Amino acid sequence: MRLLITGGAGFIGSNTVYSLLSKEEVERLVVIDCLTYAGNLSNLKNITDNKKYIFKKLDIRDEENIVDLINHESIDHVIHLAAESHVDRSITNPEKFLETNVIGTYKLINACFRSWKYKKNCKFLHVSTDEVYGSLGKTGLFSENDKYKPSSPYSASKAASDHLVYSYIKTFDFPAVISNCTNNFGAFQNHEKLIPKVINCCLNELKIPLYGDGRNIRDWLFVKDHVEALWLVLNKGIIGENYNIGSGQEIENIELIKQICKRVDVRMGWENNSAENIKYIKDRAGHDFRYALDTTKINDLGWHANYEFEMAIDWTIEWYYRRFIKRTQELIL
Repeated sequence: MRLLITGGAGFIGSNTVYSLLSKEEVERLVVIDCLTYAGNLSNLKNITDNKKYIFKKLDIRDEENIVDLINHESIDHVIHLAAESHVDRSITNPEKFLETNVIGTYKLINACFRSWKYKKNCKFLHVSTDEVYGSLGKTGLFSENDKYKPSSPYSASKAASDHLVYSYIKTFDFPAVISNCTNNFGAFQNHEKLIPKVINCCLNELKIPLYGDGRNIRDWLFVKDHVEALWLVLNKGIIGENYNIGSGQEIENIELIKQICKRVDVRMGWENNSAENIKYIKDRAGHDFRYALDTTKINDLGWHANYEFEMAIDWTIEWYYRRFIKRTQELIL
């Protein structure tokens, strides 16, 4: 397999790169990223000497250079992770999300279509989100057959990109498969996302912002579990199908934040209660109440989430704690 990963310097991307470099099936792993606020090349600093790996700073909208790269590196598999994914940013600047998530996906998939026209055994995995389905009440699960009903410019742009990929599958027999995952967490996640934001606020003894009444519910998926699911879908997923990926570990935002506060306090050896710094703020526009997925389809392929939330959140807190200590020491020196 000669694999291209887009957005490989980002959160899920860098975790995917580290995991898949160790796979014997991967002969070559090419990473592209345009290194915006969400992508950081330092996330990949530990593999710069790996002979399997190459990095190119490249925008997915640059179709001609992507065609050249695919042909030069004989790429036959793609995991498309590059995306604008911060919901708050999509509310203040929707156009950027359309440019990257819709036009960018079009340019990338068209580059692959052109390059693979006379090749066999190629595959394109388009990584999407559960937010395309819209919002659930207190019960129920979204299945792959549910209609899309996105609420934010972010989820609308991802829904559009999903439909675009599917149109290439139906119209051009393009060898693609789609995945839709729940909220991820783990190492290398951008500080604007909920879990790293809460951890960093606790470590720095800052106010912790919480939208609305904090009762919104999310299913939290540890990124290492997600990467293994992506690898399985890339290898065993049926062309033209989409697969829901979730852990089934649902929790209210307020309870999540209180758990993180308690665990950070224990890690720091503090007697004070970080949860006292929780500050309720005006709810986000279009804020979906609950996401949850029926994962029967990918379970049937042989995947199940392996990491218990409590263990994974402790591991994540430890990772950010070590970064915090390192930065503190650097400031002192």
